[in-house]
Formats: sequence, C-alpha cells, structure tokens
Amino acid sequence: MTEQAKLKVGYVPEHFSTPLLLASRHGMLPPHTLHPQPSGTGQMIESLRTGEIDIALGLTEGWVAGLGGDKDWYKIVGTYVQSPLCWAISTGAQSEYNSVDDLKDSKLGISRIGSGSYVMAYYLADTKGWLEEGKQPFDFQIQNTFLNLRNGVNSGASSAFMWEYFTSKKYYDNKEIRQIGEIYTPWPSWLITAHTSVLARSDASQTLSALLEGINKGVEYFHAHTDEVVEYISTELDYSAEDARAWLKTVEYPQDVKKVDQKMIESTIGTLQKAGVIRGEPQAEAMVQKL
Repeated sequence: MTEQAKLKVGYVPEHFSTPLLLASRHGMLPPHTLHPQPSGTGQMIESLRTGEIDIALGLTEGWVAGLGGDKDWYKIVGTYVQSPLCWAISTGAQSEYNSVDDLKDSKLGISRIGSGSYVMAYYLADTKGWLEEGKQPFDFQIQNTFLNLRNGVNSGASSAFMWEYFTSKKYYDNKEIRQIGEIYTPWPSWLITAHTSVLARSDASQTLSALLEGINKGVEYFHAHTDEVVEYISTELDYSAEDARAWLKTVEYPQDVKKVDQKMIESTIGTLQKAGVIRGEPQAEAMVQKL
C-alpha cells in the first residue's frame, strides 16, 4: 500500500480502544494512521463524511441510528466489543436532580445529535414511558466534549448527561459530578465501520481484512498481557489502575472482529424504532458490508 493509501482509523481515546492502540504500538496493523475522535461516534460519523477518516470504531447505537436515517456514506464491517455498555447518568455536584425520574422534559446534555449519548437518551425515555409522538423527550443541549458535559451539569446549563461508567467514575470519586442512575445497552456495544469509498476500492476486501486481522491480534495481545494493559490504561489514558482492573472484569471482545451478527443489527433497529430514533423500515443487510 502506498503512503497515500494508508488507512485513516478513527477511534475514541478511551479504555475500550486499548486493543487497537496496542496493536498499533506493536506493529500488528497494516499501514495506517490513528485519528483520535474524543467527542465519540457522532464526531466519527461526520469525520467519515468529510474524509478525515476512512475507518472508525464506535458505538453500535450511533452507527445503526445513522444508517437508519440519512447517513449513507459508511457501512458496518466488523464487531469491536461484544459486551454491552454501561451508560452512567450523571448530574452536577450540587444540582437539584437526585434520580432519573427527575429528568423528564429537562435540559439533557449530549455530545452531538446522532451520538451515543443522544440515541441512548431516547432509549432511556422509552424505558421510562416518556415518549410522546412528535415531541422530543428532553430539551437537548449540545455540548460536544466530556469536559463541557461535566461543566454543563455544574453550571445548570443541563440537568444531566449520559457517558460510559468507568470514564465517568474518576469524576464521581473526586466529587465533581454525581451519579444518579445507569442504563445498559441491550446490544453489543461497539462496531467497526468503513467509508463507502474505501469499500469501492479494488483492494477493499484485502486491505480491510488485513486491518481487522490486525485488530484481532491486538485483542489476543490484550488478553495475554493484563499487566501491560493496566499500565497502559492508567498512564496513557484517564483512568486509575484500580478502575482499569475493574473494567477488565466487565469487557468482552469478540474472537473475530470480522464477524457481524445481522440478527443483532435487526434487533437494534427494532429497539431504536420503538424508541423513536429510527423512522421507516431500514434493512439490516443494507447496513452491513461483508468482506
């Protein structure tokens, strides 16, 4: 592959990305450049559109919701994390909100429209019976970054926000924010996507298969080198060693990231349709590109 043809891989600089980052560090991937996307899946959807990245590892609900709407510039090509995600629901240290039930119709902070924090807000509202036809369940406050979300609940600009539990935990421990609830995804939490222009290349299958096989090697390395993983997460990422070890007990990566469970995609579509995130009848097979 030429220098110009290096794959531009988007990822969220959090603990879940450790197998990818270790695979890159130890030379297990084909020619590539890594592009951190700290705002998450919503940011990566836009970065795929603009060509900033070619490949992205992000949240299932964001990818499926985008494909179920008008985002037609990417396809799902793999599964990155098999276990569900625990979304912690956080509010300000001194806020008036003390339970999830207090949040109905409130100003909820999200990173972006279409992000996991946005999509899961609809899923939360559905589980609470708050959905009304033609009405948003919350007054969404777009705040882009995790820092802005934390500042928003402390300034009163928003009532609460949803973010992954272990990423939030440090800020519970230092009393910056408070946890008032949590909700788990009913689906495997991370998928791998590729821009349609990459999929149209003559060498697409070979190139992407090599990348995904490299990520598989990263997953194998991750499982075999726990101490290095904990050290990496606690020194290169924003987590304590104690929290890194606790997270390791909860996360499950697939044996082969190249596999995509189409029935899972169908189930996710159905759940997001019920939650009002997806309108119409998108087909799972149209969202997935087999390599």
